[in-house]
Amino acid sequence: MKQGIEEYAAHSAARMSGLRSDQITKLHQHATAVFLLPTERIVARVSPVEHLPRLTTSVTLTRWLTTNGVSVTEPAALQQPVLADGHVVTFWRYYPQPTTRSTPNTEHLGQLLRQLHQLPQPPITLPKWAPLTSFTQTLTHAKSIPDLKKEWLATRAHELIAAFEELDYTLAPGLVHGDAYPGNCIWDGGDARLGDWDEAAIGPREVDLANTYQGRRFGRTVAELGKFGKAYGHDITSWPGLPTLIRIRDMHTLGSYIRRADAGNAAAARELGWRIDTLQRGDTAAIWKAA
Repeated sequence: MKQGIEEYAAHSAARMSGLRSDQITKLHQHATAVFLLPTERIVARVSPVEHLPRLTTSVTLTRWLTTNGVSVTEPAALQQPVLADGHVVTFWRYYPQPTTRSTPNTEHLGQLLRQLHQLPQPPITLPKWAPLTSFTQTLTHAKSIPDLKKEWLATRAHELIAAFEELDYTLAPGLVHGDAYPGNCIWDGGDARLGDWDEAAIGPREVDLANTYQGRRFGRTVAELGKFGKAYGHDITSWPGLPTLIRIRDMHTLGSYIRRADAGNAAAARELGWRIDTLQRGDTAAIWKAA
């Protein structure tokens, strides 16, 4: 089978790090390509080279979080990130996932975020959380969206960014994961860990909570959301700013689909079209699906 450029990068980075990459296996690809090095029991995450600063931060931050007792995915004890074949590669401990158990749920995520948000400011320089930054950059170069839809999305993104700046928050700002939702949680034996720290920043804590409520798009139930709020210890469902953050999250999720559609992924292109159509109609109840 022909290797993709991301796999070449994973092999190259492994070789530079003294790791064996025989029998390398692709686990999944969404915003990043993820590979398992089975001999080493290490996962390699391959990202665009322009993500180097944020990935350097994520490795340093997760090491600090681990020493402070937060249940996060742990980076491998290597000098990293590694630049290879026009990509940036990071290496992480591999956590085999059970096939007879469902993935961590909203209650697990609520507990992890409560743990995270109780920490003091980390001794690490983190960016200020800014809504839709990567999305607007991706949209500018999008090839798979008709011009009129691109114009509508750009205008809508500008409106949401302006609305975000006017929100009054109820929680103190601080360290946020930036992309917290149950899908970024994995099992470590009987415990859940929170992974994918590429978007960590300093910002309103409500940002980390709103993503789970946006999960109504994917069939998340009222009961599941209730368990999330109870586990976190704070309910934001009556906070007036929640709909704005949910709309921002809706638009943020389009970014990876734009990139995949531009690369020729037909399933991603179909789902992207459906999501844009529902947004333009103002249909907040439409169900979206991962593709």
